[in-house]
Amino acid sequence: MVSESVTKSEAYGRIEAKCVELIREHGLVREHVPTELLGSCKVWAALLEKMPMTAMLRSLGKMGSIGLLRPLSDAAATVCARLGDRDALRRARVHPFSLLLAQRVYARGAGDKGSLTWKAVPEVVAALDRAFYAAFETVEATGLRWLLALDVSASMTWGGVHGASVVTPRVASAAMAMLAARTEPRHHFVGFSHELVPLDVRADDSLETTMRKIEALPMGGTDCAQPMLYALDKGLEVDVFVVYTDCETWAGDVTAAQALRRYREKSGIPAKLIVCAMTSSGFSIADPEDAGMLDMVGFDAAAPDVMREFALGQI
Repeated sequence: MVSESVTKSEAYGRIEAKCVELIREHGLVREHVPTELLGSCKVWAALLEKMPMTAMLRSLGKMGSIGLLRPLSDAAATVCARLGDRDALRRARVHPFSLLLAQRVYARGAGDKGSLTWKAVPEVVAALDRAFYAAFETVEATGLRWLLALDVSASMTWGGVHGASVVTPRVASAAMAMLAARTEPRHHFVGFSHELVPLDVRADDSLETTMRKIEALPMGGTDCAQPMLYALDKGLEVDVFVVYTDCETWAGDVTAAQALRRYREKSGIPAKLIVCAMTSSGFSIADPEDAGMLDMVGFDAAAPDVMREFALGQI
């Protein structure tokens, strides 16, 4: 039995060494690695050497679970250096929201699915946080005029977003407000209170500061027609209206579609409307015959790009 065990260990070691050699020589990626070697620290260390940024973000938990990513390790130093490389972030075009999700998942020490667990390395958590803020520099402005209306009700702090359960609707909406404040020269924020009231989100606000400003507003009903009616009343020129809520899409006397058409007619602007109900299991606000209206059920890492392309008329 001892001899057989040693033989198996030696055979595994030879296969492991060959896999490491092939990774370094031919640039193999995780998908090329046999399943039986996916628990090898040596294999993952070799993969990490040239691992693309997005693949690295997806693999942080796995590298932690097998013991490769640990305090003072070379792997942790490599990850932190990559995350601190602004040019690398720019080349990889990693969206800030993707980094926020990666940071929250990694810091929690467990994935959304399966039984994978790990102990988060504090310096990696901090590097992910810094990368989140640095990534705003990589987002190009659309040049459009944006009005963002945020649900400020307490229910925005309950539960996780469909598609990104590691964050609450409050966190997701605050991050998207930060995105507009930091990347779009022309933007305006309001919160759903007893009426729509201005929300002062600034380009230098942190995520925590933005959330405190949202929480400071008295809550009210979420009527998706109100942003367009507000813009008409204030004489605002808006290209894209966005509503961020959890699952409240209550309609008052005027529907969102009617309000949008009224705004277009009176302003002469072919404005668009996006409604993001981040915990909803399904709702209907958009007129299916109107290509300028978009309903989004849930919110994940791909959502910001979908919104951008929709606003620019690319989808």
